Amino acid sequence: MKVKGVADVNMDETMRFQAKSENEEARRAFQLAYRALAEKGYNPIYQLAGYLISGDPAYITSHLDARNTIRRIERDELIEELVRAYAEQFRDANSRH
Repeated sequence: MKVKGVADVNMDETMRFQAKSENEEARRAFQLAYRALAEKGYNPIYQLAGYLISGDPAYITSHLDARNTIRRIERDELIEELVRAYAEQFRDANSRH
């Protein structure tokens, strides 16, 4: 089955995504943004989600230079790091059983 407008896509097969290993720069940017948003009284989860979904840097405070720091990293790299860190929780929880 082909999707109209998408060339050479087989909808019956899973594509393999080759992500980089842990991205320490992205991790530090998340930590800084989280801290800066919390210090300014924002809900860091909502603000970070707003930024990742929209790409609008106004969701991140300039406090502690968090906005400039997080903008230096591509959003797809931030999302990869977020998914990797989240998935680690499941892997670690399953390895204890």
